[in-house]
Amino acid sequence: MAGLRLYFLRHGKAMSRAEWEEDDDLRPLTPQGADEVRRVGATLAALGLAPEVVVSSPLERARRTAEIAAEALGTGATLVFDERLGHGFDVPALLTVVERHRPETSIMLVGHEPGFSTVIGELTGGRVVCKKGGVARVDVDGADLDGGRLVWLLPPTLLARE
Repeated sequence: MAGLRLYFLRHGKAMSRAEWEEDDDLRPLTPQGADEVRRVGATLAALGLAPEVVVSSPLERARRTAEIAAEALGTGATLVFDERLGHGFDVPALLTVVERHRPETSIMLVGHEPGFSTVIGELTGGRVVCKKGGVARVDVDGADLDGGRLVWLLPPTLLARE
């Protein structure tokens, strides 16, 4: 596999843990978080981003982010939910996700911290912080995800402008 583009979209702003009394996996986006994700998705679509598949954590805040983003992108990308993007996301989990979606060359991943920043750092050898609603593009070579290059990392304040 050569020339794989990975887009890491961190879920939008969710209700605070202090306000949410149910299972944290069910914690939803705030209305403002959902609106911000819509604007982020519209900006990404205007930039021509067209992933072949969107793979999301099944946790509610990521699930909803993925649904909104996929709709905004309007590319007809397949939307898949995968527990590997939930708790404990790491490079071995990413390898499994990528393997499951061969031969795609453009995959959007929707998930959480600290996994996203850690994985991006391990792929690229750098240190990044992925903000809620932010998106990073990492290009990798080969099936082992070698030669990771951070192409861009954009915060939602840039992507969600009206």
